[in-house]
Amino acid sequence: MARRVVFPFTAIVGQERMKRALVLNAVNPQIGGVLIRGERGTAKSTAARALAALLPDIEVVSDCRFGCDPNRPEAWCDDCRARHADGDAPGTWRRTSFVDLPVSATEDRVVGTLDIEKAIQQGEKHFESGILASANRGLLYVDEVNLLDDHVVDLLLDSAAMGINVVEREGISFVHPAKFILVGTMNPEEGDLRPQLLDRFAFSVNISGISDTRQRVEIMERRLTFEVDPNRFCAQWAADERTLSAQIAKARELVNDVKYGRRDLISIAGLTSSLKVDGHRADLVILRGAQAHAALQGRDRITDRDIILAAELALPHRVKGRPFHEQAISTQDLQERLEDVQQDMGMSDNGDPLEDAPQENDSVKKKR
Repeated sequence: MARRVVFPFTAIVGQERMKRALVLNAVNPQIGGVLIRGERGTAKSTAARALAALLPDIEVVSDCRFGCDPNRPEAWCDDCRARHADGDAPGTWRRTSFVDLPVSATEDRVVGTLDIEKAIQQGEKHFESGILASANRGLLYVDEVNLLDDHVVDLLLDSAAMGINVVEREGISFVHPAKFILVGTMNPEEGDLRPQLLDRFAFSVNISGISDTRQRVEIMERRLTFEVDPNRFCAQWAADERTLSAQIAKARELVNDVKYGRRDLISIAGLTSSLKVDGHRADLVILRGAQAHAALQGRDRITDRDIILAAELALPHRVKGRPFHEQAISTQDLQERLEDVQQDMGMSDNGDPLEDAPQENDSVKKKR
């Protein structure tokens, strides 16, 4: 089947914050997804579909319906563990999947179901896979996420955070990997998410229509050109798409080795504390986002700039008392707050008095 031609990601005019949030999640899906909130006609769904088309191909176990990575047997599904007990599985390459979750989706449709009758009568653990299985190692797109049942949203966010899907019924369980880039979009005029669910999205971006006349003209021209001849338009942007795709692929290999120091952790904690952010999820999200941004730039150490750009995406929906239209936090405000925190803690650009030795990630330590 021919792959549907989608509008190129690099051809989207403006909306830089939204594009950054999506690309950082593509570099490291463990960041935890992005919620894009904005009015109709602001390229929300276009950007999500374009990102999936931009992502590099992935290697999967040939006979696996979940797309397990043949090079990571510790993360295989139950089927792969049983079929390839020796840890050696044949692999093949495929495009990154894009899964569109319907608003009417039920819990069974999302997580999958176990055939209890077959398990009891024949002793076979038969699992009917759901949407999370199809989305593994791909992009799961949820339009109008605010209209989805809260319990289903909870399931999606749990799987996105843990990277696995566990289905249990009548003492029988099945486990498979469910690592995906979660992208939710919504129009706040149609209702908002509960605060508990809103906080579970790692990044949140509020977007609106572009007011600059020249950019609005450019949007019309590009869209009309794409509609007349999609293939020709995509060919014009192919070089830019390949460049960004290669940049993301390289950053994925580097991100787990990006180092951070005690100074960076104090800066992040002080920043979230100064904004009176509840809980500690935001701190971890900012750190992971900063690592992804550094990796995208080809660096193996995070900087204050990385922290600020990640905080710009991680904090707006977590700051109390800010209505929707005022939720954007400027980089200038974050920069000033970060400088105040560092000054209060007696830190300098050269480090701080609390041992600024770079901390190695767990993945680096395990290699030794």
